[in-house]
Amino acid sequence: GSDGLALLGSAPSAPSCPHGPALLFVKTSQGKEEGRRFYACSACRDRKDCNFFQWEDEKVSEARLAAREEYNRSHQPSFTHRQNVDRYKNFILLPLSKRRFCQECQQLLLPAEWEKHSDHQFLCDISTAQLKSPSQLLYPLENKKTNAQYLFADRSCQFLLNLLIDLGFRRVLSVGTPRLHEMIQSKASQEDFGVRSLLLDIDFRYSQFYTEDEFCHYNMFNHHFFGGEAAHETCRKFLYEESGERVIMVTDPPFGGLVEALASSFKKLMAMWKETEKEGQDNKEMPMFWIFPYFFESRILDFFPSFSMMDYQVDYDNHALYKHGKTGRRQSPVRIFTNLTPSMIVLPEEEGYRFCTVCQRYVSSGNQHCEICNSCTSKDGRRWKHCVLCKKCVKPSWFHCNNCNCCTLQKHSCKKTDAGCFVCGKAGHKRNACPSLSRT
Repeated sequence: GSDGLALLGSAPSAPSCPHGPALLFVKTSQGKEEGRRFYACSACRDRKDCNFFQWEDEKVSEARLAAREEYNRSHQPSFTHRQNVDRYKNFILLPLSKRRFCQECQQLLLPAEWEKHSDHQFLCDISTAQLKSPSQLLYPLENKKTNAQYLFADRSCQFLLNLLIDLGFRRVLSVGTPRLHEMIQSKASQEDFGVRSLLLDIDFRYSQFYTEDEFCHYNMFNHHFFGGEAAHETCRKFLYEESGERVIMVTDPPFGGLVEALASSFKKLMAMWKETEKEGQDNKEMPMFWIFPYFFESRILDFFPSFSMMDYQVDYDNHALYKHGKTGRRQSPVRIFTNLTPSMIVLPEEEGYRFCTVCQRYVSSGNQHCEICNSCTSKDGRRWKHCVLCKKCVKPSWFHCNNCNCCTLQKHSCKKTDAGCFVCGKAGHKRNACPSLSRT
């Protein structure tokens, strides 16, 4: 429908910005044919964060290409991953009193570098425990769309890990889930813990704490490994172990991210796993948990028809809204989407989840089985109600509007009314789709 941008996907000849190959978009507007196609940064939806832009049909001069290469190079991190691994080895040999972390540069400091950072804020006496929990040492990059670093609350992280262990997984491909990776790593350093994790994340700061077998700098919006072929190979090898058995991918993307860009990357990771497989399992998919808000359910199922949504509410430490145990509208909207059989996903009864024998899955306590729909229909933890006219269950706060011919909020502007747009007064569109608004 309405005006906006459509993602056309990744093109083999796409130009690159500091975040890897750009994605191809087209401007769409209602009733008109497609607009001009252009490339923009895959990771940053906000031009303030990365202003890369190029028309698809634009001829770019040699000079501008060279300047762009130089710009991309200068915007890469100051140390390579290998250098960071060596620095870490030196860092842990230091006595506690000499272990400093620069908060402004988000960097572990060796004594020779103190002078250079003398006017910066730093933390002293960095303990081994702190080094094992980098997600708590680093400050979260809360740019909502690219690095929405809302980190799993301990309760959710522990639940996920126990679930993975109970399901018999031994390897976790952690895509944008640093907390889960960290929890697995710290347990693995204790004895007889049989699960390993590989973290794929766009936040290069993690390369200071993890070896090349534990972390790959990765952009999940364009499936780009910044470490090139070697990093790609690390990931492939990780998936390949035990002939691809007992590995699961867990991902927690920024909620502002483009679902189709994410789905495309996840399919490529799944395809990478598929190459590892032995004969005779040709229709199997790599097991996956995609953690995302419930209102994206239809979008995710468009791309992954084999997925279903679990009722478990995932909550976050540093997110004001997404906290467990709040009631009504304040509950976390974040769920687990998975291609595993729903009945296998056991949810904690002490948190009010129960098993519905008809649906063959665990549901939240407020989720009542609707006899007419023949399923547990609530998506948000509240008890939903069935509307005979809509032939489906709807949110408890909605009412059937005969004018709109559907259920909606009591206070709403009817689709049928002639009241026009707030901006230009014309009928047929809402304020946010008004053509007279210029949109980036």
